[in-house]
Amino acid sequence: MNKLAHDLLDLLEISLGVDGHNHNYYRKLYDDAVSIVRCNHYPQCDKPDLTFGVGPHCDPTTLTILYQDLVGGLEVFVDNKWKSVQPYREALVINIGDTFTALSNGKYKSCLHRVSVNSLSPRLSLVFFLCPKGDRELKAPQELVEKDGKKEYPDFTWGEFLQFTQKNHRADENTLQLFTKWLRTSKNRNA
Repeated sequence: MNKLAHDLLDLLEISLGVDGHNHNYYRKLYDDAVSIVRCNHYPQCDKPDLTFGVGPHCDPTTLTILYQDLVGGLEVFVDNKWKSVQPYREALVINIGDTFTALSNGKYKSCLHRVSVNSLSPRLSLVFFLCPKGDRELKAPQELVEKDGKKEYPDFTWGEFLQFTQKNHRADENTLQLFTKWLRTSKNRNA
């Protein structure tokens, strides 16, 4: 999974046009990645309309690589409505997380998603979350910031962002913006 995640980072870098002196910029940030693998079990539910397997959120991580069984239940918020992601036996689902939103200077957006449950059968999924090392400074490549004319997010470490999502604010569609505001406020206080 690590190799696939690094290959995806290479493709994202190419798509952003970051190929000058910063070639392999993202790959280098994740050479010593400390990623997470999780197996999720969502039991069948007698009243699926009253609960979610997981409520709406954006992953704070960089990339999420998901394998889901054929039961289904993953939904993404697109065009102001929830849409099911049809599972395929030999397919993976790739989500951009909040960390890559910052690393792309806002060019890529994290994906708001949720998981529903059903009354017929349990659901299983296997998830790989690409995370940088906790003390790694994260920032968009200077080449990208110069091209955009503005730096959208302050520099931060994965440890700071993870701590924020664990202690201050659950991961949802506003997490990155709230973290940015919190980080700027706390750094100004310490300056």
